[in-house]
Amino acid sequence: MITVVGLGAGDPSALSARAWNVLRSGKPVWLRTAIHPTVDALREAGVAFHSFDALYEQAESFDTLYAQMVEELLTQAQKGDIVYAVPGHPLVAEESVRLLLERARAQGVEVQVVGSSSFIEPTLEALGLCITDGVQVIDALSATRFPPEQWMHVLYYQVYDRFVASDLKLLLIRYYPEEHPVDVIRAAGVPGQQQVETVPLYQLDRVPVDHLTSVHVPPLAPDSRRDFAGLVHVVARLRGPGGCPWDREQTHETLRPYLLEEAYEVLDAINTGDDAKLCEELGDVLLQVVLHAQLAREESCFDIQDVVSSQCEKLVRRHPHVFGEVQVADSDEVLRNWERIKAEENSHAPKQSVMDGVIPSLPALVFAMEVSKRAVKVGFEWPDLNGVLDKFREEQEELAEAIAQGDRARIEAEIGDLLFTLVNIARHLKVDAEQALHAMVRRFIVRFQQMEVMAREQGRPLEQLSLEEWDALWEAAKRNSQEGK
Repeated sequence: MITVVGLGAGDPSALSARAWNVLRSGKPVWLRTAIHPTVDALREAGVAFHSFDALYEQAESFDTLYAQMVEELLTQAQKGDIVYAVPGHPLVAEESVRLLLERARAQGVEVQVVGSSSFIEPTLEALGLCITDGVQVIDALSATRFPPEQWMHVLYYQVYDRFVASDLKLLLIRYYPEEHPVDVIRAAGVPGQQQVETVPLYQLDRVPVDHLTSVHVPPLAPDSRRDFAGLVHVVARLRGPGGCPWDREQTHETLRPYLLEEAYEVLDAINTGDDAKLCEELGDVLLQVVLHAQLAREESCFDIQDVVSSQCEKLVRRHPHVFGEVQVADSDEVLRNWERIKAEENSHAPKQSVMDGVIPSLPALVFAMEVSKRAVKVGFEWPDLNGVLDKFREEQEELAEAIAQGDRARIEAEIGDLLFTLVNIARHLKVDAEQALHAMVRRFIVRFQQMEVMAREQGRPLEQLSLEEWDALWEAAKRNSQEGK
């Protein structure tokens, strides 16, 4: 059996009576580290022990270090009962103990835990905090895995050198203002050694730290938070009493054009490859989502948590090849599974037509592509690309006839037929018609702007150019764009 004993936060008097009894039982004692204030009391009491401190210098990582410790402990336990002593409480912020419990359980080795106070109790006492204030406790070595909750007190442990403190500072600056005060707690609970120093966040790596150092980050005021929950709060404030008159006037209907506008600005940022602009525009789209969720919350329909939860559930449900046991060969099979699962979800309201669910307010080319794809699924399709090209030529002739007749209604209809056929040509060639047209228009704008520059350089107003001069400028601009000028 392995008895895991907590050495307490550092004051020997805080070591529990049970812990003292186990340590003085005569069983072999192994210490995770002998660099701890309570160890001196063990020496004075004549308790012999082995230490894993030598491994700290040899191991490539903490994961490797703890694995080596656990392997040695399990090996020693095969020879007889042993004691493994760790700082604080064994079940509080002790990764080696977590790993030992996991491996011992798998190997059928009995483990008993005998606790003493952890570093948390004296740290809370030093800060004057209650656990009910809301405290998030995070290993500084794993800080990137656990974003800080800005509404809570956050306590980081294992800030044992300036490299760790520097990494922690750089992480926290993403979530808190550089001037945000943080408390550096050293030797919490150790008589005569305990210190609490408050510094601005940007100075965190400029103060002394050691193996008994923790860092406390106080919560941000609700209006100062910069996480997702902070955005939800800000929007609620804008909509609430004393908020913004414009925001308070909005409805789902009045916000519709803004959602569309922001979505198009995201597309523009993607098309131009502007990452900074993309970040900003995605934020604007997110604002629209949160605004609509806030409106629904005020009407007791749903809230942002419902939006997030339903989306998570849908993604997991529609990706059984990731979250379940389903095997897929390629992305085409993924899409077929997606459509099948989607149909099963909507089986309570069976469709009367393959066109049910098509969104009429889509951009025209996207709308046409979606309708075309649905028709093809049930067999309404040309045999090959040549069939679509023949249809395109037929539509060209019909448009020419309508133009010759001067029939405005028919001209509009035939142009629509021609565009729809072009969309089908794009579908056959696996080209996104919407993107293709956008790219062409962007090319046109670039070339036209070059033409304007060339005309100004020649001192010629655009309105006075002849058709031949326009054509010459266009060809020059086209050559420039092809040459990357």
